[in-house]
Amino acid sequence: MSLNVPTFPELLASASRSAVHLEMRDSYAVDYEKGPFADWRAGVRRDPADRASWWRPWLDLIQETVGRGVVVRRARIVSEPVSDYTRFLYDGTFTNVAAGEQVRWLPRRRASDIALPGNDFWLIDDRLIRWNHFTGEGASAGGEVSTNSAAAKLCGEAFEAVWERAVPHDTYQIT
Repeated sequence: MSLNVPTFPELLASASRSAVHLEMRDSYAVDYEKGPFADWRAGVRRDPADRASWWRPWLDLIQETVGRGVVVRRARIVSEPVSDYTRFLYDGTFTNVAAGEQVRWLPRRRASDIALPGNDFWLIDDRLIRWNHFTGEGASAGGEVSTNSAAAKLCGEAFEAVWERAVPHDTYQIT
């Protein structure tokens, strides 16, 4: 069943227990990251001590969601050696952690025997899926929402299998 795609604030507001996000691409070309990625490639790094320079509405949303008792987890399946884009994500992930999100990294070679959905997704309370579609170049191709119970089960099982094998952000070593 396909539903209207809610905004991320609406999506996370609907969570009462859990919000999990699985990312499986080695690079994304989403518009809101083009400038920051270019800056990162030019040597600009976020200073953890200068919170005002990197705190943004997304982190407010995560902090508010976690503050309501919702567990927010993100797992990233990555090829190694990692792409420049993955290094960029890794360098900025301390901001997600500071907001209360739990993040883990799984080398792709360790995911070969996990049944994975064809697209990145958010799964809310094991019932509502927000599929994230991308073009071949990594640009957003829009989202789709589903309450299909079989798909939700696949997403939940896939996420938990990835999470179990993945390395917590604070101990993952970039290669």
